[in-house]
Amino acid sequence: MITKILPFNPLEVNCFVCYDETNESVIIDPSCGDENDCLQLFDFIKKHNLVVKHVIITHPHVDHIVGTARVCEEYNLPLTMHKAGLSQFGMAIQHAEYLGLKLDRLPDKHRYVEDGDVIKFGDSELKVLYTPGHSDGSICLVDFAGKTVFTGDVLFHSSIGRTDLMTGNFDVLKKSIYEKLFVLGDDFTVRPGHGGRTEIGFERYNNPFL
Repeated sequence: MITKILPFNPLEVNCFVCYDETNESVIIDPSCGDENDCLQLFDFIKKHNLVVKHVIITHPHVDHIVGTARVCEEYNLPLTMHKAGLSQFGMAIQHAEYLGLKLDRLPDKHRYVEDGDVIKFGDSELKVLYTPGHSDGSICLVDFAGKTVFTGDVLFHSSIGRTDLMTGNFDVLKKSIYEKLFVLGDDFTVRPGHGGRTEIGFERYNNPFL
């Protein structure tokens, strides 16, 4: 599986485009902050002749969902997410204004996934792990074949997600990390929602919050 990283909006959220030799693909966290960001994403997909099968968010914080309506409309797809995050959508437009982001609508069609579900595209699979603590509705996505996990804002290089926001809980977040992520091999690459990659093993032994 090939992964393209496109950091979008002033908070530099990593939007991931994952695809394989079949040219089927998924978009994780379509965080496009404006039309130029959207066009950059669309141009990459068109240039590589990709067929988008799923548009997924790791959690419902506004910096990760600001481009969801535009992207879902472009590819005529529902937004794939965990249902526990839906309640936070009602505050997203207000939060966008506070952060200086433009958000006037959100997708009205959703596909809900649960812990243990598998999202398939082409010859690839992403397993869903429900990982609350930073936010209700937070999920991580594991590519076992490529030994990679997309962690959203759950786990970063030498850091973890904030727990002082609505529905955040430090103890719950630690439990999610220990029980869902640290059971993966030390050689699994971590691709977080902000910043650069790390590895499970490095975070297991060096992360100061854990």
